[in-house]
Amino acid sequence: MPRAVLLVALAAVAIATLAGLAWLWPDGKAADDLHGSVQFAAEGATFPEAVVDRVRPACPPVDPSDPGGSGGSADRSGCGTVTATVAEGAGDGDQVTVDVPPEVATSGLAKGDRIQLLRTPTVEGQDPTYGYFGISRATPLWLVAGLFALVVLVVARWRGLMAIVGLGFAALVVGFFAIPALITGEQPVAVALVTGALIMFVVLYTTHGFSMRTSAALGGTLVGMLLIAGISWWAIGAAHLTGVVDQSGQALTTFAPGLQMQDLLVAAVVIAGLGILNDVTITQASAVWELRAASPAMSRARLFTSGMRIGRDHIASTIYTIVFAYAGTALTLLLAVSLYDRSWWELLTTEEISEEIVRALTGSIGLVLAVPATTAVAVLTVPGPRGSLDP
Repeated sequence: MPRAVLLVALAAVAIATLAGLAWLWPDGKAADDLHGSVQFAAEGATFPEAVVDRVRPACPPVDPSDPGGSGGSADRSGCGTVTATVAEGAGDGDQVTVDVPPEVATSGLAKGDRIQLLRTPTVEGQDPTYGYFGISRATPLWLVAGLFALVVLVVARWRGLMAIVGLGFAALVVGFFAIPALITGEQPVAVALVTGALIMFVVLYTTHGFSMRTSAALGGTLVGMLLIAGISWWAIGAAHLTGVVDQSGQALTTFAPGLQMQDLLVAAVVIAGLGILNDVTITQASAVWELRAASPAMSRARLFTSGMRIGRDHIASTIYTIVFAYAGTALTLLLAVSLYDRSWWELLTTEEISEEIVRALTGSIGLVLAVPATTAVAVLTVPGPRGSLDP
């Protein structure tokens, strides 16, 4: 009976997910109109790649005691610049010298590396102007991605391959459904829940196979996702977080005024918690099935207790993972705000820090509650004790 209830519930959620996908599917024309609607640079500007010929060290700091601000006797001519040769497109072969930020000049950039330039055309009869735009990182990024795929395939083999396929599917859902739906004004929390449910259905079953064990994990995952959405929605509203903390948020409020920023923050918390939630629930379901295999005569009550012992250890380590992940992401922000002449308590209540705290804590609460939920679903659906009337 519990197995039938779980399968019927999952089927109902699957139907609701597909219905939500159809209902929230973005207006393609509206998404196309918004895409590229914000002018990034002057009209006619291009971004050619160039090969670095020479890097001059960053300029020495200016001596604040020097009233002229010249930096004393230090030679500042030509410092903090990169000389490069345009390697593609308009201006191919031009050798230019551009100023770069100090952190770029000291980042290890060397001759032979590639950078991106901003080439701005000028009036007829004058040469175009060049400026530094960024470092071309395509090659190292592809190498890291290739190394990641190789390691996953060698160690996890078939499961690793299916995990990569699932990751690709998740990227497609986010790129072709979630982002266009959000940018065109669809309800962010609904979009996040449909996105999360769709991804979890496909990822769990393709990676771990069609089984009652996977179904139990999926049930716990969906419960955890709903808990994270509800708790984060309440916490974000209670803390009056705006969801606008940087230039990206300000740009969205300006060019996509229909976007609900507070609800977008809830959606971000839900999507951010999917990966770690999946890890916890599949581990709990597997633990219950392995405990049953090791002790066929164990009652369901004892099975739940044993499963929760494993779950408590997993909760402790996972909470560290979540908190340290957010702390690492916000490390630069933490260092910056520590320079202000205000107490740490006052700084913790600022929009930027409060948002990270709410993200970490609400995600952790949902994650913790997903452990007993998944364990209970798994215990109810795992085969009963041998030689017992326990259903």
